[in-house]
Amino acid sequence: MKLTEELLMDHRIPEGAVVCDLGSGKGVTSVFMASEYGFTVYALDLWSDPAENQAFFDQFECRDRLIAVKGDANDLPFERNFFDAMVSVDSYNYFGRDPNFLDQKLMDFVKPGGLIYIAIPGMKKDVHHNPPKELLLSWTEDQLDYIHDGDYWKSMVEKSQKAELISIGEMQSFQEVWDDWLQMDNPYAVEDRKAFQAGGGKYLNFISIVLRKR
Repeated sequence: MKLTEELLMDHRIPEGAVVCDLGSGKGVTSVFMASEYGFTVYALDLWSDPAENQAFFDQFECRDRLIAVKGDANDLPFERNFFDAMVSVDSYNYFGRDPNFLDQKLMDFVKPGGLIYIAIPGMKKDVHHNPPKELLLSWTEDQLDYIHDGDYWKSMVEKSQKAELISIGEMQSFQEVWDDWLQMDNPYAVEDRKAFQAGGGKYLNFISIVLRKR
């Protein structure tokens, strides 16, 4: 939620917008967007059970504006020009590293002028040519390929003919967000502690990207 709040600070998504939470996980970000901003949110995730997510949504007053959907970002189950905006928090780096992804898989589902807000774990500067031993304590070289710096992502999204890059930069909450993650009992978080305890955090950040459909 901290990432989502910073990402959407001074956002330009219209009131009452229909928004896709792309890679929504268990739907916490979806509830936050529906309750705090009044969006109607389609929570799309490939790995979560939509029935479980919908049961979670039904606990909240904004439940009528929350729709759980099982789906793949590479094969979206929606009509063209369906969404006013898309928001993707901590997931876009898993499917968006294909330079053709935006134009071939995503942009057609956003209305002309619609916005896409992305927050992803990143690197301050790419080190894939010589991965630091600190990072390799928690991740393999293949796993590190999911994490890149702002220059990489700028080059990636600027290849799109259908999306205009509005902004890209390091998120201010990145240190706090990583710290929160490492305090969790999640086995992945526990594994990630090895890299940070060895000083690997100096290489990492979070990156925000804002795009507009041309």
